Amino acid sequence: MAAALGASLVSMVAALSIGKPKYAIYEWTLARCEAVGHELGAEFLGLADRDAEAYAGYSAALKMPRETEEQKLARQSAIRSAARAASEAPFECVKACARLATAAEALAGRSNVNAASDVLVAALLGEAAARGAAENVLINLPSTGDEQYADSMRWRLDRLLHDVAATAARTREIVLSGQSQEPEPA
Repeated sequence: MAAALGASLVSMVAALSIGKPKYAIYEWTLARCEAVGHELGAEFLGLADRDAEAYAGYSAALKMPRETEEQKLARQSAIRSAARAASEAPFECVKACARLATAAEALAGRSNVNAASDVLVAALLGEAAARGAAENVLINLPSTGDEQYADSMRWRLDRLLHDVAATAARTREIVLSGQSQEPEPA
């Protein structure tokens, strides 16, 4: 939900800048970011639902009977499968947060200066949401029973979080500098 708010800020800032002569050289970036913000907002809301469904599946697996050996094996298999699903939904959120941070960075120094703080807030919400979603991935990995999968996810998360943090930091630098940026290549 935090990431969806960040995405709405990206769309808002772009919309506040589109059609303004002062920002005409950034029109391509503004239009792209407005569309990306809307797309990501919908994606984040869908991912929140998917995450809730995955948690419900995991919770149901934990409540399965375990009196017999057969029930114990079925429960363990269901838990592993549900834990994997419960790690994949927030992982998709982390990936989408990277796109959110990139969109915010693209607007920094290329959009309405009166909304510059909103650009920074969008990047920071993207970073916070990425970190929160990553924690949800990490908490579920041990229950998957697949150490190779867990190691791969940890490595991918580490790279994504590093990229999101670096992008948010660049956005902060640009916003706080108050300097305009060169137009992006179309």
